[in-house]
Amino acid sequence: MSTLVDRYADRILGVLSCYDRVILRGGIRGFDYAQAMESYLRWRRIPLFDFPKFAKPYRDAIRDNAERLAREHGLEVQFIRNRRERKEDIVARILEKRGEGPGLVAILSALETCESYEARYDKKTGRTSLRPDRAKCTHYYFYFIDEQLGLCFMRISTWCPFPAQVYVNGHNLLAAKLRTADIGYRMLDNAFLHIDDWEAAQKLADESDSRLLHEKLDHYARLFCPPIESLGVAYQWNLAQVEYATDIVFRRRQDLAPIYDSLVRTAVHSVKAAHVATFLGRRLHRNNSEEIGNDFNTRIQGTRIKHCMGPTSIKAYDKAGIILRIETTTNNPKWFTHYRTVAHRDGTRSHELAPLKKSIYSLHDLRQLAVAANRRYLEFLSSLEDPCVAVETVRRVTDKVEQAGRSYRGFNFFSDEDVRLFEIILRGEHTIQGVRNAHIRQHLLDKSPSQVSRMLRRLRCHGLVKKIGRTYKYYVTSAGRSVMTTGLKLKTLILIPELARAMAA
Repeated sequence: MSTLVDRYADRILGVLSCYDRVILRGGIRGFDYAQAMESYLRWRRIPLFDFPKFAKPYRDAIRDNAERLAREHGLEVQFIRNRRERKEDIVARILEKRGEGPGLVAILSALETCESYEARYDKKTGRTSLRPDRAKCTHYYFYFIDEQLGLCFMRISTWCPFPAQVYVNGHNLLAAKLRTADIGYRMLDNAFLHIDDWEAAQKLADESDSRLLHEKLDHYARLFCPPIESLGVAYQWNLAQVEYATDIVFRRRQDLAPIYDSLVRTAVHSVKAAHVATFLGRRLHRNNSEEIGNDFNTRIQGTRIKHCMGPTSIKAYDKAGIILRIETTTNNPKWFTHYRTVAHRDGTRSHELAPLKKSIYSLHDLRQLAVAANRRYLEFLSSLEDPCVAVETVRRVTDKVEQAGRSYRGFNFFSDEDVRLFEIILRGEHTIQGVRNAHIRQHLLDKSPSQVSRMLRRLRCHGLVKKIGRTYKYYVTSAGRSVMTTGLKLKTLILIPELARAMAA
């Protein structure tokens, strides 16, 4: 099945996949949970009830450092009192006057909730210990432009254990690579409208940037948070929220508008829970407790369709009216699983399916998983986008087929039995694991194994499924997915509603 990229190649400038928003959290190992902080204080022979006395000098050091940096760069530390005031708007106004040159852009501060610890005495055990607590302290937002990372910000909490948060945009990182490679480009916000060499840009986007990013974050952490140097510690950077975008850039808005409008409005009705799981590479179990749903939203900028499954989502929207963006977002990278080396507590290692690590060095593996998710979603949208091609294929599927001296009747999209079979074959869990005779009989309790075998043979003869050699697994072919999806769509969304309206008239 050709995707819409192939179908409308003459209307498309290029396709680019790269990271968009990347938010990382920095925690100090040995400080980032109560037992570790307690052990550190005991090692320093500091009474646990003196934890506030221990933390206050470092709080003052962060504050004094922020004021010093502001003076050196001709800035003023702005305290945000109105929570509704967006920090991005403040920085945007500063950039209009300042320009896009590298360096410190702004330092903002706000009183926000932070992590803390509290010493408590247990009368039963006669032991004092530190316990997690919540408090409020000043947080500093350091906005800066790095020559390689572009516009970023680092949020530093002034209270121990000094958690940090960093925002980086993958499009800005790629733009720096394009400048170094002397490849011309034109950007609008966080998207590329034009690149002289799209293939070269994709190769640069696929390069691993974890080590560079780690070095940069460590550098800015030492600059903005003096306590980590005086304490002789360092941040451990983990992925908190990641967006990976695939941009299909059209030549004109008139080329994208009619395609996109039909695309998303059809997808709202066509995408089911099993489809969402398939897009994201998950198998939908009967005891699945994660929330799954679709959301269609009309905004000032345009429309957006979003499919969620737990902490992960995949969405499509028209960026600037000229870019079709498909974007996979996760708030918990460990939600994804992949094959990797796992170290066990007994010292042994094995290669098995395991959750993705949250480490900054998982960006490479997460990119591969997100690319696959975007590709699967694009293929699904392509099967919905152009019904004309699929309708012609449906006609061929409805004809009788002869093979090895036997004839197999065509499929009827008005037959409840055929429609039910299509719905079972297209279930999300079968996309990855394949479908067996027993899987189908779980949904067709009135059918015997031999009857289901004839159904599978009929599907194979019409080219809707294929069998993997020396196994009893069947997988849906690209043509089969296009036929069955479009056939169900035609019946549910077009033929039945039109017939109902005609009869009502």
